[in-house]
Amino acid sequence: MNRVLVFDSGVGGLSIVNSIREQIPDTIVDYAADAGFFPYGLKSDEELQARLPKLCKALIEKAKPDIFVMACNTASTLSLASVREIVDIPVVGTVPAIKPAAEITQTGTIGVLATPGTIRRQYLDDLERQFAAHIKVVRHGTAGLVELAERHVRGEILSQDMFDNAISPLFSGAEGQNIDVVVLACTHFPLIRDQIQKACPAYVTKLIDSGDAIGRQVGRLLVREKSSKKSPDACVLLTGGRANRDAYFPVLEKFGYTRVETVDL
Repeated sequence: MNRVLVFDSGVGGLSIVNSIREQIPDTIVDYAADAGFFPYGLKSDEELQARLPKLCKALIEKAKPDIFVMACNTASTLSLASVREIVDIPVVGTVPAIKPAAEITQTGTIGVLATPGTIRRQYLDDLERQFAAHIKVVRHGTAGLVELAERHVRGEILSQDMFDNAISPLFSGAEGQNIDVVVLACTHFPLIRDQIQKACPAYVTKLIDSGDAIGRQVGRLLVREKSSKKSPDACVLLTGGRANRDAYFPVLEKFGYTRVETVDL
């Protein structure tokens, strides 16, 4: 049976896990979270460039997946090419859904909700030039929304005002009043889709993310294997020691993970 390893800085990649499971139910989906270095959105490019390729290679060597998914926009926009150069399996990155958003907007203005790291990267500029040169793109980078997503998934009760305050700058300017499609350019954000939708003005008709597209790409790349052999249960690899394991375990258990290992990477 095929194995896929989904990687993120925290719990955000669990939204990608759901998409892969729904589209390819006969595949084991392992998960890895760099909780010890979270959040990526506030780290410098230099810090991430120094860490990500070596970390991803070590995780792949330990989990031995058939495909590796970088379920993090910040990591993908910065280090996807570097990781692909040093591993010998397919690597699927997470690309902000600029293209489909540009195709469906009716007002000619889309919003991009991301981390500060993703917002400032050349990768996003290139996507806009390639797929959205004919429309207006309004960006907003928020690290606070990532933290809110983590807290929400862990079961904390959070007021809607907290989400409203994190998202409102996207719509504060004159151009923001024309946004009808919002790109959720962080894998954490689909986990709080309902709260984001409530925080958006009524004229926002669509929230769009990359989860389904990633699931389809993984399905295209997998060589399907039919096997009657019993495969090990899916597992989680977690950096940051036992304290992070204890903090994350209730969330991971909700997503069906009971094997959680800490790794010193």
